[in-house]
Parts: sequence; structure tokens; C-alpha cells
Amino acid sequence: MTPEPNAMIGGRYRVIAPLSSGAMASVYRALDTTTGVEVALKHQTDARHAERFEVEARLLSLLRHPRVVRVVDYLDDDSGQYLVMDLVEGPDLDAVLKARGAPGLPIAEAIGYARQCCEALDYVHAQQVIHRDVKPRNVILSRDGVVLVDFGIATVLDEDEAGTIGIGTPRFMAPEVLTGGSVSPRSDVFGLAATLWTLIAGKPPVYGQAIPLRDLAGGVTPALERALIAGLELIPERRVASVAALAKALGPPIERTSGESLAMSVDRPDAPRRLIEGITRAAAGVFEAAAASIALLDATTDELVFQAAWGTGAREIVGVRLPPNSGIAGKVVQSGEPEMVPDCRNSPLFAARIAAGTGYVPHSMLVVPLLRDGRPIGVLSLLDRRDGARFGPVDVERAALFAELAVTALGVQPDAFTSLGVPL
Repeated sequence: MTPEPNAMIGGRYRVIAPLSSGAMASVYRALDTTTGVEVALKHQTDARHAERFEVEARLLSLLRHPRVVRVVDYLDDDSGQYLVMDLVEGPDLDAVLKARGAPGLPIAEAIGYARQCCEALDYVHAQQVIHRDVKPRNVILSRDGVVLVDFGIATVLDEDEAGTIGIGTPRFMAPEVLTGGSVSPRSDVFGLAATLWTLIAGKPPVYGQAIPLRDLAGGVTPALERALIAGLELIPERRVASVAALAKALGPPIERTSGESLAMSVDRPDAPRRLIEGITRAAAGVFEAAAASIALLDATTDELVFQAAWGTGAREIVGVRLPPNSGIAGKVVQSGEPEMVPDCRNSPLFAARIAAGTGYVPHSMLVVPLLRDGRPIGVLSLLDRRDGARFGPVDVERAALFAELAVTALGVQPDAFTSLGVPL
């Protein structure tokens, strides 16, 4: 159902007018009647990916960076699912190019926009988030510089019977994504390099581009051409490895501007903060989870204490104590065996009350024990795959191996668990 002007969504947002539309989602200008502030309302129109939309919406709502659009709300209305974002005023770079391109923009101006995009992407990549749809239309030129908008959330280009999914926009989409391969930060590097090429040449590159950029625009230096060619490599392993590296090739290294981390830990974690937060962040990235956490056993009370977490619900779950044998994590500590729960909301083991307190009830989860000398000292929990799929047996095996590495890393610190009374 397409919302009409003046329609009320979620009892709070009044639709004003459409802003853009696509095959999978439409964006509307709307008024937040509670605050009196106008917002951008993204309506998911493809019900096949409802779960995925919810999982990623909750994750994106945690991102905080001046060059990344802020997601302020997610809601499930009778007319569909909606993502509520700050309304960034200003033209997108595609409109800027069409208005002032001759055929492209001045090179210094285009590079300036690209480097600001690097600031945004460097932050989101550090949070284990991939944009997946970097292109001129998704970069807004605001009064404070560019802002990256419209992450590739549930914007499925095509899905065949084998389940191969391509997300993004042709010409700006990395080849490995187009063919249903793995998405990585290098995929966004490709999109950004294609965006800069377009801003300079006035048209997007062709895969395996044979025409030199210097033949399409004047003033292109050999160094700039080399950087863009390296960013547009078809094989990911041959492509520039990070947006920070691409920014350095275009000019001075980018400054790491302010942005909130999605990882956090208790005030005094029983392992170095950077280490234990880094482990949860790495786990979320490896398993493409919407949330990850580490809970350690307090041998004096037999409770599990959530020491560190990343992603959705992290702030609320850190510091929570689970009573002995409580929930799925408690069962895993008791048995020493991993538990894969395909449907948390209907599982009698799931600690629904605690989850409700975090504001996040996952669809599925995977919990594996952290073992030292064969004895459980805690658990690693992974919640909801970001692609909407369920964790499977292969994930269980990989997570168990990851847990071994985590315990080894934590064990490098001789006092890591002593305050909890856990024998090392």
C-alpha cells in the first residue's frame, strides 16, 4: 500500500510528498508531529525482505557520524515497514552534476566530495557496516558538506531461484556484488571510485574501462588516473583495500572525524577494553550479525555477566547478569555445547524478558561456549544475520573455532578473569 499525502504513519509521521521511488522502496518527505521537524520516511515496498529490513534498520539507527545520515526511528505500520531518517536538505551529486557538469565537475571539487565520502565510509566500515550502494544520487551536498544517505538496505536488484542476490546500482556496483559474491569494504571502494569517475567524466565508467579518464576530461593527472583504475579493479583482491587508502591516493590522509562506536563494554571489563570490544566487533563482522556479545562466568555467584557487546541492544545488554542456568546462554554454559536457535520468539529457552528490556528481540541467534581447558568460562552470542537468513550448522562450526581464538586472545592477559574467580 502506497501512503498518500497527509497519511499518518505509526500515529506520528504525516506524509507530505514523495521524494524518490525505486523498485524496492520509496522515500517521502514527512512531518514528525511530535517534534514538528520534517524527516525522510523510507517505505519498504517488497514484503519478501521484511525481516532483513527490520534487522538492518535497527543496526543503522546506531550509526552516529556527521557525514552519515542519522536514522531516528523504525516502525512497522499497517501499510508496511518504514525507516525514519533526518531530512538532509540539499541537492544530490547527480543533480549537481546535471546542473553544472561540463560534462564533469572541476576535478578539485569532485575530489573534495570523494574525500568527504571517504570520511563517512571509513567510519561505517570500522563499525562493520557496508553501504553497498555508493553513487552520486546517494551523496547529498548539504550546507556542511556531503552526507551519505540511503544505505543499500533491502534494495535487492534481483533474486533468482538459487538465491543469488545483487544489491546496488549497475555501473556503480562492484562486480562481485553484481554476481552474488561476498560484500566487503572493497565493494564500497569500487562504488566510490565509480562515483568520482562519474563526477569528473560526466558519465559512469564501463566495467573493464578501456578509455583512459584523461581522454574524457582535461586536467587528469597520472596519479589520479592510477588511483581510480586501482579503485575500479574487477577482482576485489586487486582493488584498493580501503577507503582510507583511496583517500590517501587522492590527497593527504583523511582525518578521523567524530563518530560513535557500536562496540561497548562495562566500566571495568575483566579484559582490556579494546581487546574484548574488538573481539565482539570482529565476531559481528565475520558472521554478518546484527549484534554480538561476550558474557563471562562469575564463579562466585555462577552468574553470566555480559562484559562487552556490539550492535543492536549493546548499550542495554552490557552489564546485565543472567541467573545460573537462565536462558540459552545459561544452557550453553551448563552443557558446554553450542545452541542454534532459528526462532527465538517461540523458543521456551529464550530469555524474552531480558531481551524485551533491551528493546531488541532477535529472530534467531547462535550461542557458543568459551572454553578453557574444556571448562566453560563464558559464551559468545550472535544475534540475527543481516541478510535475513538463519544461522546454520556451518555457522556453528565456524563460531566454535572463533570462540577458541577469542579465548586464546583473552588468555594472553594473565589477569583477564581472576577478578571473576575463574581458574586459568
